[in-house]
Amino acid sequence: MENAYIDLAKTIERLHRRFLDVVRAELNRLGHRDLTAVQAMLLTNIGDEEIVIRDLIERGYYQGSNVSYNMKKLVEGGYIEQQRAEHDKRSVRIKLTEKFKEICAQIKDLEQRNAKSLTEEGLTVEEVEQVQRTLKRLERVWGDYIHYGPS
Repeated sequence: MENAYIDLAKTIERLHRRFLDVVRAELNRLGHRDLTAVQAMLLTNIGDEEIVIRDLIERGYYQGSNVSYNMKKLVEGGYIEQQRAEHDKRSVRIKLTEKFKEICAQIKDLEQRNAKSLTEEGLTVEEVEQVQRTLKRLERVWGDYIHYGPS
Protein backbone atom coordinates (compact mmCIF):
# COMPACT_ATOMS: atom_id res chain seq x y z
CA MET A 1 0.00 0.00 0.00
CA GLU A 2 2.86 2.41 0.76
CA ASN A 3 4.21 2.33 -2.81
CA ALA A 4 0.71 2.68 -4.27
CA TYR A 5 0.07 5.66 -1.99
CA ILE A 6 3.33 7.37 -2.97
CA ASP A 7 2.60 6.78 -6.67
CA LEU A 8 -0.90 8.21 -6.20
CA ALA A 9 0.40 11.35 -4.47
CA LYS A 10 2.96 11.91 -7.24
CA THR A 11 0.32 11.35 -9.91
CA ILE A 12 -1.99 13.91 -8.29
CA GLU A 13 0.83 16.45 -8.27
CA ARG A 14 1.67 15.79 -11.94
CA LEU A 15 -2.00 15.90 -12.94
CA HIS A 16 -2.45 19.25 -11.22
CA ARG A 17 0.50 20.72 -13.13
CA ARG A 18 -0.72 19.16 -16.39
CA PHE A 19 -4.22 20.54 -15.81
CA LEU A 20 -2.77 24.03 -15.35
CA ASP A 21 -0.75 23.49 -18.56
CA VAL A 22 -4.00 22.71 -20.41
CA VAL A 23 -5.66 25.86 -19.05
CA ARG A 24 -2.55 27.92 -19.89
CA ALA A 25 -2.49 26.55 -23.45
CA GLU A 26 -6.18 27.45 -23.89
CA LEU A 27 -5.65 30.96 -22.53
CA ASN A 28 -2.74 31.44 -24.95
CA ARG A 29 -4.79 30.05 -27.84
CA LEU A 30 -7.53 32.56 -27.02
CA GLY A 31 -5.03 35.43 -26.74
CA HIS A 32 -5.32 35.97 -22.97
CA ARG A 33 -1.61 36.20 -22.25
CA ASP A 34 -1.96 38.53 -19.26
CA LEU A 35 -3.77 35.87 -17.24
CA THR A 36 -2.08 32.85 -15.65
CA ALA A 37 -3.75 29.46 -15.37
CA VAL A 38 -3.78 29.74 -11.57
CA GLN A 39 -5.48 33.14 -11.80
CA ALA A 40 -8.05 31.80 -14.28
CA MET A 41 -8.90 28.90 -11.98
CA LEU A 42 -9.10 31.25 -9.00
CA LEU A 43 -11.60 33.33 -10.93
CA THR A 44 -13.68 30.32 -11.97
CA ASN A 45 -13.86 29.31 -8.29
CA ILE A 46 -15.38 32.72 -7.53
CA GLY A 47 -18.02 32.20 -10.20
CA ASP A 48 -21.08 34.44 -10.09
CA GLU A 49 -20.73 35.07 -6.37
CA GLU A 50 -19.63 38.21 -4.63
CA ILE A 51 -17.40 36.79 -1.93
CA VAL A 52 -14.83 37.68 0.67
CA ILE A 53 -11.28 36.67 -0.24
CA ARG A 54 -11.05 34.75 3.04
CA ASP A 55 -13.74 32.37 1.70
CA LEU A 56 -11.44 31.20 -1.10
CA ILE A 57 -8.76 30.39 1.46
CA GLU A 58 -11.22 28.65 3.80
CA ARG A 59 -12.57 26.52 0.96
CA GLY A 60 -9.05 25.13 0.72
CA TYR A 61 -8.34 26.33 -2.79
CA TYR A 62 -5.45 28.67 -2.08
CA GLN A 63 -2.91 29.88 0.45
CA GLY A 64 -3.29 33.43 1.73
CA SER A 65 -0.12 34.87 0.21
CA ASN A 66 -0.96 33.44 -3.23
CA VAL A 67 -4.48 34.88 -3.11
CA SER A 68 -3.25 38.34 -2.11
CA TYR A 69 -0.68 38.50 -4.91
CA ASN A 70 -3.10 37.18 -7.53
CA MET A 71 -5.95 39.43 -6.40
CA LYS A 72 -3.73 42.48 -6.88
CA LYS A 73 -2.85 41.32 -10.42
CA LEU A 74 -6.48 40.50 -11.24
CA VAL A 75 -7.71 43.92 -10.11
CA GLU A 76 -4.95 45.58 -12.19
CA GLY A 77 -5.96 43.47 -15.20
CA GLY A 78 -9.65 44.37 -14.88
CA TYR A 79 -10.80 40.82 -14.13
CA ILE A 80 -12.29 41.49 -10.70
CA GLU A 81 -13.78 44.37 -8.81
CA GLN A 82 -13.13 44.67 -5.12
CA GLN A 83 -14.81 46.63 -2.39
CA ARG A 84 -14.01 46.95 1.31
CA ALA A 85 -16.80 45.71 3.55
CA GLU A 86 -18.49 48.54 5.43
CA HIS A 87 -18.67 46.62 8.71
CA ASP A 88 -15.01 45.46 8.62
CA LYS A 89 -12.52 47.53 6.63
CA ARG A 90 -10.01 44.64 6.68
CA SER A 91 -12.46 42.46 4.76
CA VAL A 92 -12.55 42.81 0.96
CA ARG A 93 -15.49 41.59 -1.15
CA ILE A 94 -14.72 40.64 -4.74
CA LYS A 95 -16.73 39.83 -7.84
CA LEU A 96 -15.92 39.10 -11.46
CA THR A 97 -16.10 41.78 -14.11
CA GLU A 98 -17.80 41.20 -17.45
CA LYS A 99 -14.31 40.86 -18.97
CA PHE A 100 -13.71 37.64 -17.09
CA LYS A 101 -17.24 36.28 -17.41
CA GLU A 102 -16.54 35.91 -21.14
CA ILE A 103 -13.29 34.05 -20.43
CA CYS A 104 -15.13 31.91 -17.88
CA ALA A 105 -17.50 30.76 -20.62
CA GLN A 106 -14.48 29.86 -22.77
CA ILE A 107 -12.98 27.81 -19.93
CA LYS A 108 -16.32 26.05 -19.46
CA ASP A 109 -16.21 25.18 -23.16
CA LEU A 110 -12.70 23.77 -22.66
CA GLU A 111 -13.98 21.63 -19.77
CA GLN A 112 -16.80 20.29 -21.94
CA ARG A 113 -14.37 19.40 -24.73
CA ASN A 114 -12.09 17.64 -22.25
CA ALA A 115 -15.01 15.69 -20.80
CA LYS A 116 -15.92 14.58 -24.33
CA SER A 117 -12.29 13.52 -24.84
CA LEU A 118 -12.56 11.24 -21.79
CA THR A 119 -15.54 9.53 -23.38
CA GLU A 120 -13.65 9.17 -26.65
CA GLU A 121 -10.81 7.53 -24.68
CA GLY A 122 -13.30 4.94 -23.48
CA LEU A 123 -13.81 6.15 -19.91
CA THR A 124 -17.30 5.74 -18.51
CA VAL A 125 -19.15 8.06 -16.18
CA GLU A 126 -18.98 5.33 -13.53
CA GLU A 127 -15.18 5.14 -13.78
CA VAL A 128 -14.80 8.89 -13.46
CA GLU A 129 -17.21 8.94 -10.49
CA GLN A 130 -15.21 6.16 -8.79
CA VAL A 131 -11.98 8.15 -9.20
CA GLN A 132 -13.77 11.19 -7.74
CA ARG A 133 -14.97 9.18 -4.72
CA THR A 134 -11.45 7.85 -4.14
CA LEU A 135 -9.88 11.30 -4.39
CA LYS A 136 -12.47 12.75 -1.97
CA ARG A 137 -11.62 10.01 0.54
CA LEU A 138 -7.92 10.83 0.17
CA GLU A 139 -8.72 14.53 0.64
CA ARG A 140 -10.58 13.66 3.84
CA VAL A 141 -7.63 11.59 5.14
CA TRP A 142 -5.22 14.45 4.42
CA GLY A 143 -7.59 16.98 5.97
CA ASP A 144 -7.91 14.86 9.11
CA TYR A 145 -4.13 14.62 9.33
CA ILE A 146 -3.82 18.41 9.09
CA HIS A 147 -6.45 19.01 11.76
CA TYR A 148 -5.87 16.09 14.16
CA GLY A 149 -2.35 14.85 13.45
CA PRO A 150 -1.28 11.24 12.87
CA SER A 151 -3.83 8.62 13.87
